[in-house]
Amino acid sequence: MNEVFEVKGKLFGVSVGPGDPELMTVKAIRTIRECDVVAVPNIGHKRQTAYTIAAEYLEGKELLDCSTPMTHDHAEAMAAYERIADDLCELLDAGKSVAYLCLGDIGVYSTYIYIHEIMQDRGYDAVIIPGVTSFSACAARLGTALCQGHERMLVTPVMARDVDEILDVPANKVFMKSGKRLFELRDKLAERGMLDRASMVSNCGLSDEKVFEHLADMGDTGDYFSVVIVKEA
Repeated sequence: MNEVFEVKGKLFGVSVGPGDPELMTVKAIRTIRECDVVAVPNIGHKRQTAYTIAAEYLEGKELLDCSTPMTHDHAEAMAAYERIADDLCELLDAGKSVAYLCLGDIGVYSTYIYIHEIMQDRGYDAVIIPGVTSFSACAARLGTALCQGHERMLVTPVMARDVDEILDVPANKVFMKSGKRLFELRDKLAERGMLDRASMVSNCGLSDEKVFEHLADMGDTGDYFSVVIVKEA
């Protein structure tokens, strides 16, 4: 029996992967095709990455713009999530199934999870479709492993805490959402003599992808969607 249409008024958080449309899962594609409405962030904006990744499957679909503000103000962000939840509730109450598109894998630093929890708290049926993470795709692009044998791995956004504190942890490290602190990270790695163990991929799988096997070669290149991988040894 068709999973999507067995129950109407259902929300699907759909992970579309890091950038390459071919990394979308079969389940993600099927869910998008079978849902009545597709919720996508940044419709009409210069950069609408999730839309671009899934564009092949969106023709003729009813779209809902679910853009959220880029803010560090928790109250402002939560208010935006509540407004999006209101729009989703209206669609689900009308018996429509909704696919909410998210970059990478929803389980890793996705803003969708806040909306998912709001919808569940309101009593709606919501499920998550997992996807390929950005750092898995970046490691593959670099032709390396994230961790082997008994190695440990730490995944963190650069902005989360003091860079020195993170670098003190004995583990392979993945730095996400580097943004403006990317150059600070590079300088800290250089100070510690760790720069030769660091690699970076920006905009993995997208048309403007950049790959640096050695972070020292990055020059002035930097992007919010930059992933830096630092090997412990």
